[in-house]
Amino acid sequence: MRFERKGESPFHPGQPVPVDLFVGRRNEIDRINRAAKQVAYGKPQAVYIMGEYGIGKTSLARLIRVMAEADTGLCGFHVMLGEKNSLDGLAMTTVEAILQSDAVRQSTSSKIRDFVSMYIGERTLFGMTLRLDKLKKDAPSIQQGFLPFLRSIYQTLSPRSKGLILILDEINGIAGQPEFALFLKRLVDENAVSGAPVPLLLIVCGTQEKYGEIVKHHRPVERIFEIALIEAMTQEERSTFFDKAFQKVNMQVDQEAMNILCDFSGGLPRLMHLLGDAAFWIAEQSVIDKETAISAVAASAEEVGRKFVDQQVYKALRSKDYKNILKKLGRFDFDLEFKKSAIEKQLNEEEKKKFNTFLQRMKKLNVLVPGKERGEYKFRNRLTRWYFYLNSVDD
Repeated sequence: MRFERKGESPFHPGQPVPVDLFVGRRNEIDRINRAAKQVAYGKPQAVYIMGEYGIGKTSLARLIRVMAEADTGLCGFHVMLGEKNSLDGLAMTTVEAILQSDAVRQSTSSKIRDFVSMYIGERTLFGMTLRLDKLKKDAPSIQQGFLPFLRSIYQTLSPRSKGLILILDEINGIAGQPEFALFLKRLVDENAVSGAPVPLLLIVCGTQEKYGEIVKHHRPVERIFEIALIEAMTQEERSTFFDKAFQKVNMQVDQEAMNILCDFSGGLPRLMHLLGDAAFWIAEQSVIDKETAISAVAASAEEVGRKFVDQQVYKALRSKDYKNILKKLGRFDFDLEFKKSAIEKQLNEEEKKKFNTFLQRMKKLNVLVPGKERGEYKFRNRLTRWYFYLNSVDD
């Protein structure tokens, strides 16, 4: 009998994980929560949440903000910088995030209303429009006086708020700019030596590579951040996540299917949501079985390719010349680094002739970089590595 579902999928591919579906990261949560409590006592803190793409940095930062607002009385602002590559862009985006936050929109303070009125245009049935021209004009003065700006926000929100959480996320565009490193150091140091420091928890989310770029531009940045390293979820955490999500819609996962979902997700929350969502829509029964899981992996491979793999890379990997190489490299057992000689043993003569060209093309497209040893290569991005792996399932 066909299983009829009603309602929405419990998975959220491409979005931060809802708080009620968050699994694992206990040590990192405890560490950042300790920092939040210090801020509530008046002691500023700075944390860099470090992890690969798709590992769940944004979801963790969001969870910390929600918990800290509820438990310690802090007020949080999550700033998604996206393609912003200047301090003026950072200033504009920060003000936008603050204006659109619940804390500001729900405040009855006259000071907050005066601040908001400067940047609010026409109010409509569906909310409000921002005066981006005014924001852009004021951005230089805001970024130059960023600490006084944050102090004014804190003072207008107190005594209801014991401090601020400022999350700077999606820093790819700005991390390579030398002024960003100086901005971070100046913000933390100026606050520390001021007569009355703003109780601020500064959280920056990024990869290890982006952290290296920031430090390269200004090495003293190293001493201001506590590092919260986010790694792939354990097998037990993956299983708990899938069980928890499917139980929300009265579905179960048999053991063979669970092994496939856990294995092919690689412990990356972004892939776990993609796989789970695909399995949810493919399933024709209330139990996710092996066949459904395999179909979900195949479907997710294309989704990962379209959404998270550079389109030049995606196009190159789909060529007939590289199809079999992609599959054989994908199923080979390694993490991010592999030896050319080990892969060549799995290839036939025709594939071997194309393999060197394939490697050079992947290097040119910035998919692979040379490893530590001669003849060794390393994937720069775990999502691309996992795209290879997902594509190996359908033989």
